[in-house]
Amino acid sequence: MRTTSPALRRAWTVALTVAMLAIGLAMIFPIVWSILTAFKPNAEAASASPTLLPQTWTLENFAEIWSAIPFAQLYGNTIIFAGSVMVLSLAFDTMAGYALARFDFRGKTAAFIAIIVMLMIPYQAVIIPLYDLVHSLGLGQTVAGMIVPRTANAFGVFFMRQFFLALPKNLEEAARIDGANEWRIFTRVMLPLTTPALLTLGLFHFQFNWNDLLWPLVMSNSIDGATLPAGLALFAGQHVVEYGLLMAGSVLALIPLILFFLLIQRTFVTGIATTGIK
Repeated sequence: MRTTSPALRRAWTVALTVAMLAIGLAMIFPIVWSILTAFKPNAEAASASPTLLPQTWTLENFAEIWSAIPFAQLYGNTIIFAGSVMVLSLAFDTMAGYALARFDFRGKTAAFIAIIVMLMIPYQAVIIPLYDLVHSLGLGQTVAGMIVPRTANAFGVFFMRQFFLALPKNLEEAARIDGANEWRIFTRVMLPLTTPALLTLGLFHFQFNWNDLLWPLVMSNSIDGATLPAGLALFAGQHVVEYGLLMAGSVLALIPLILFFLLIQRTFVTGIATTGIK
């Protein structure tokens, strides 16, 4: 907004600051409510007239959650699922994005259009044929069947392609003059420069798969093979919801995501800023 009056500029700045604060508070309020509810007894958490702060503080929910469901096993399943998908998807997305950004080959435009189209297809529309395909390959109800369909991602390929496009051509040309082959250029010259983008994309993949409920629920036939979101859904019964245990489990499930973000927060901003949209 362009104004010539300092008073109008100050008013605009104040209004923008207030709006940003209001949006920030609205976004963080459900998290604060969940954390505080986790410290309430279940009767108080399910009260018809709830209060924000607990009237009686308790840690019983955090102690009971480990025995109410196989919480440790669900935690392990989720780490294996989200961690494996993140590592494999980063590898395939990076190689595909590099090929689309740096090489000229027949069908390159068609491949890129196909990736853009896949970004527009809702995941729920393909889950049934994907389920049939995984079962036809003999991977039904297995951890591998849960992981394999997630080992490449259209958004990840698009994200890495945009990052590689931003890197100067002179780098690989100089490496070719020095006698490096294409694999060496990719692994020794270009890949080290993608650290901010890799960490940023890794956070996206880890967060999406850690919180995903639908696909792990479809692919697991028992609570022992499920992930945390599916296990926590058990507390939402047909007639009674154990809010205290549900919120305690949700808070514990947030810890890996928060730690991951804190570890990469500087490179996360750099990755978003340098990728851009060309």
